[in-house]
Amino acid sequence: MAVAVTSKAKKSALSAKAKAPLEPVRDAERTKQALLAAAEVEFSTKGLAGARVDVIAEQAAANKRMLYYYFGSKEELYLAVLERAYGSMREAERKLNLTDLAPREAIKTWVEFKFDYCQQHQQIIALLAGENMLGAVHLKRSRRLRDMNMSLVDVISALLDAGVAKGDIRPGIDPVHLYISMSALSYFYFSNSATLSAAFGRALSSPAEQKLRRAHCVDVIMSYIAAR
Repeated sequence: MAVAVTSKAKKSALSAKAKAPLEPVRDAERTKQALLAAAEVEFSTKGLAGARVDVIAEQAAANKRMLYYYFGSKEELYLAVLERAYGSMREAERKLNLTDLAPREAIKTWVEFKFDYCQQHQQIIALLAGENMLGAVHLKRSRRLRDMNMSLVDVISALLDAGVAKGDIRPGIDPVHLYISMSALSYFYFSNSATLSAAFGRALSSPAEQKLRRAHCVDVIMSYIAAR
């Protein structure tokens, strides 16, 4: 009799276990994004060599084993952070819908965007500075980055061609060098703001100085592209 009761109890327990709700499946994408966000802070403040995966995992509220599961190594995580930073910037650029604007207005909008993006996302400046010190050894492996930048060149070329056809933009402008100039005018300002402020005795990070610089960036590029 006792055996029968025990058997029934086991069956009841198994039945209850079968009906119990399953544990929620881990949100893999959310975990990956949390790791990337934490890694961006760690890499931008300490560089690749100084960054610690333990800190990244802790800040992301994730298990360190998951970091290695998703990215394989610290170096691959670093590359993923760089690609994510570039991808976010490219996505923001796409949302400008530049091809819907007149060519000169589109380029003006782009210059303003480059300045504002550097101002609002200064971690990317530190990330790029660190990768440049490494000779871009990691970004050279990124096919994704090359694809993103080639599509960017196509947009610039189309805007320049349309502007030349309208007589608003001078011919012969190299789209790659134009983009480098648009980026450099803002990037250099923010990446060297501390030293330039000390050298010239001006608080270049102040809102008033940044407003002046933004207008200067626009003037430089618009004057350069103007039809002669």
